[in-house]
Amino acid sequence: MTTAAHPSAPLTVPAARGGCPFDPPPAYEQARDEQALSRVQLWDGSTCWMVTRHADIRSVLRDQRFSADASRPGFPFLSAGRRALTTDLPTFIRMDDPAHARLRRMLTADFMIRKVAAMRPAVQAVADDLLDRMTAGPGRTADLVAEFALPLPSVVICLLLGVPYAEHAFFQECSSTMLRTDAPPEEVSGAQKRLLDFLTGLARAKRSAPDDDIISRLVAQGELDDEEIASMGRLLLVAGHETTANMTSLSVLAMLREPAQAERLRQAARQDAEGDGTALDTAVEELLRYLTVVHSGLSRVAVEDVEVGGTLVRAGEGVLCMLGTGNRDEAAFPDGDQLDLERPGARRHLAFGFGVHQCLGQPLARLELRVALPAVLDRLPGLRLAVPFEDLRFRHEMAVYGLHELPVAW
Repeated sequence: MTTAAHPSAPLTVPAARGGCPFDPPPAYEQARDEQALSRVQLWDGSTCWMVTRHADIRSVLRDQRFSADASRPGFPFLSAGRRALTTDLPTFIRMDDPAHARLRRMLTADFMIRKVAAMRPAVQAVADDLLDRMTAGPGRTADLVAEFALPLPSVVICLLLGVPYAEHAFFQECSSTMLRTDAPPEEVSGAQKRLLDFLTGLARAKRSAPDDDIISRLVAQGELDDEEIASMGRLLLVAGHETTANMTSLSVLAMLREPAQAERLRQAARQDAEGDGTALDTAVEELLRYLTVVHSGLSRVAVEDVEVGGTLVRAGEGVLCMLGTGNRDEAAFPDGDQLDLERPGARRHLAFGFGVHQCLGQPLARLELRVALPAVLDRLPGLRLAVPFEDLRFRHEMAVYGLHELPVAW
């Protein structure tokens, strides 16, 4: 066991990406190849451990000696703005058991695989309607992010939560500010407060006019007050549209860059329509692995001394689990830098995290991708970029990676 690491070059978070914007930063991949854990410097000059290998990330995320509680000393924040999101009313992803488990159980039934699968016709109808609108105009170009990838999961999570989609510009602006790693802390906390105030008012309104949605049900259960329901709603609303929107747009871009893979996905979709969804499942899992939109690391802090990959992490030291490098780890995924929509074992990826905090909404995210990607590729077989690839703006400054816009033509 070692108690210190000696990286070949200083590591910082965030680090620059290399020539391929789909790949993790080369500095992180080098760190993974050289040693199990590396010291990394954060925005405020503090340091923590960076965990980059697939097996070590799984080890940390399932070990309850690593806390997700952001109020603990030593917890590593990715930016001043991310620290500004820490409040006296945290969401359950910033809690440890049993408090985390109690709140999570209130939502488990809403995201069970069978219940989510029953939503497929509704999700398909939303996707078809968005594509109808996008292609209805006289032109044959559009921003796929604004016209399809972002509205699709936004409409769906609004239906689930009971949030009026008419407010989408407001909550999308709030969530975008909250996810910026370069935003001043006062802007981030202000955006969070506006969103919480909006959702608190919504919960209050549903006490007198309930509907068939998650917020109404939480109100009716009587276990949480309006502010606690708003906090839970904020988590679901932000996570429910940001991650899938960026996975959709990045996936479409990856298909445009690799026509052979796009044809595999079309074939998988045809098999799915005939009743065998195995190939489409595999394709979606591989895209989740290869693209990994939660790219800046999951934060934890050790509550006692723990050995990880032969290195001692002392109590009070923070760790960042880099899901992107874990998902490209050759030990877990041979030829991991290659996109292979027929890859065996792709589902072992870490795109949704791992352990007790693994993403609650993953069945919904999978369903939306299974609907969205075939819908785009089938409807627009001649889809192509409307601008040079080099002109695309990637979300390097956001906690969720992706594209700001995806101009396409057909």
